[in-house]
This record gives sequence, C-alpha cells and structure tokens, in this order.
Amino acid sequence: MTFIKRAAFWLLVSAIVAYALFPLYYAIVSSLRPPSRLFEIQWLPSAATLMNYTAVFSEQPFGRNILNSIVVAGSVVGVSLIAGLTAAYALARIRFRGRASLLAAILAVSMFPQVAVLSGMFELIRALGLYNNLAGLTLTYVLFTLPFTVWILTTYLRELPQELEESALIDGANAWQTLTRVFLPLMRPAMATTGLIAFIGAWNEFLFALTLTLTNEQRTVPVAIALMTGASQHELPWGNIMAASVIVTLPLIALVLVYQKRIVSGLTAGAVKG
Repeated sequence: MTFIKRAAFWLLVSAIVAYALFPLYYAIVSSLRPPSRLFEIQWLPSAATLMNYTAVFSEQPFGRNILNSIVVAGSVVGVSLIAGLTAAYALARIRFRGRASLLAAILAVSMFPQVAVLSGMFELIRALGLYNNLAGLTLTYVLFTLPFTVWILTTYLRELPQELEESALIDGANAWQTLTRVFLPLMRPAMATTGLIAFIGAWNEFLFALTLTLTNEQRTVPVAIALMTGASQHELPWGNIMAASVIVTLPLIALVLVYQKRIVSGLTAGAVKG
C-alpha cells in the first residue's frame, strides 16, 4: 500500500510538472523550427534553426524593448523595496493612532482592477508630462507593487524579536540604524521574495504599457511581442513570437532558480512561531 501511495504521488507530481512545463517546451521547439515547418506536429525539430531569433532582433528594436523592461522592472523593484521597507518599519514597530486602518487602506489599494483606474492614471501621467516615457511606467507600476510590498514586509517585521530593537536602542542606535543594520540583514528572504514578485509583475505587465507608450523605442517586451506583424496585416510571425517569448521567459526562470531558497524562506516566514 505504501508503494502504491508513493507511486501515485510521484505520478501526480509528474503530471503537474509536465502540464506546467509543456507550454515553455512547445515555445522552445517552435522557435527552433523554420517557418515552413512551424505547424508540423513534432516532439523535436527535425531541422533546428536560429533564424527566428535572428529575425526578432533584425526586424524590430527588440533589444531596446528588453532594455526598457529591465530599466522599468529594476526601477520598480528599487523604489518599492526602499519605500516599502521604511513604511513597513513604521507600521510594524511604531505605535500611532490609525495604524491598523492605514495598513488596511494600503492593502485595499491593490484590490482595484487595473482597468478601473486606467483612465485616471492615463490623465495623471499625461498631466505630469510622462506619456510615452519609461518614468511614467515606473510610477504607474510602483502604485500597484508598493501595497503588496508594504504588507509582506510589515508582516515579516512583526515576527522579529522585540529584544533586537531594544538592544540596538540601548547601544545608542537610532531608528534608521536599527532598520538598516539590525533588521535589514535578517529580512533578506522577505526582500528577495517581494522584490522578485515586483520584478515579475513589472516585467509581464501589458495593459498600462500598451496605453502609456506610443513608439517602439519606448515599449516594453510584452507590448513589443503583442504588436509583432508579418508580411501582411493578417499574417502573424509565429516563429518570431515564440522566439521572443522564450527570450523574455528565460531570465525570469534564472532569477527564480538563483533566489529559490530565499523565496521559500520569505514565503514561509512567520508560518511557524517558536
């Protein structure tokens, strides 16, 4: 019976892994096929070629689009972590009237769907002169990633022992020194988790990137992929689209693998209290 249960467990795990990885596998295989054999059913490409990857960069400024996504996502992570860390310290360690209501209001901001605030955000960005500008995308994304960042870091900070802060105060440390020299080294798992989630969210965001950018030079990779066209208006270069999808997916997989241990620690922090 134990053998049957174990076999059933691993069979279920294998099915879930295959279901999750098949789209990526299909994209990789399709990106290596020539256009004439793109729709043939093959588990492995019979004649692998890199022409789709070459065409992605030669037919549009895809390298610039990748750089735009890196700049925007990196800026969002930096601003969200710095602002979220300081806000989380105040909400978790400083007692003041209305603290619980303020934290609930911060969380409520993230409950609004993007389309509900799209028109207002468009008018705001245009009034600030940031339309078709990467700074406008960064400002927009921060408004959506910051509430989640503040909530996660606040929860994590509340679980750290109060004695650490008291010892730092006795040694003459101020609030900023306590945060940066005592708490920050202990918060690396939570920082890695929230930073990676913010990066993935900014990297994959499509609606605001489509609305707030106009030229190919300012677009991020999701919009650039969605707007790829072929020789005619109704013809889509599926090989190029698959190659571009693989290019923009691999960095995210690499980041998850590199920070895997810290991500797991950050997600499970506070689940068990000793």
